[in-house]
Amino acid sequence: MWRRILVPQTITLFKLHTVIQLAFGWTDTHLHEFTASDGQRYGTSDPDDHAAGEVASERVRLSTALAGARTLRYEYDFGDSWTHRIRVEKVLAPDPQLRLPRCVDGGGARPPEDCGGAPGYEDFLQAMSDLRHPEHASTARWLGHESWDANACEVADINDGLADIRL
Repeated sequence: MWRRILVPQTITLFKLHTVIQLAFGWTDTHLHEFTASDGQRYGTSDPDDHAAGEVASERVRLSTALAGARTLRYEYDFGDSWTHRIRVEKVLAPDPQLRLPRCVDGGGARPPEDCGGAPGYEDFLQAMSDLRHPEHASTARWLGHESWDANACEVADINDGLADIRL
């Protein structure tokens, strides 16, 4: 699954975390961490949960964390370990008519919260795609509905959520 999202270079990493949460329909109920190409880590604002050497993500802008690089690693939910590669594909000239952040494309449904990471998501997809799968009924009950479209990515719905973010 992937999302292409326009954000300003001046966005804080914490706001970028919020954008990612909305883009994947997650509930922000787990810790997160960004890792720059130089190894610097940026994460949660809870002082009890800071790892040694980690900087609060509210204090750092995307352009600073990238420091000229084009990629950044983002991990959400250290138990499930959803790891994302954030890649700067292109730097666009500012457009005052364009409201940011904005999702412009994407592919694949977001994994349900707490499904067990990539291996758990694979099991989830198998169970949901086959009505005769021995785990289909219990997985559908856990999910709260009978069907799941693994290819769904509702860009308009993502943008509805992103419209509430104030940068």
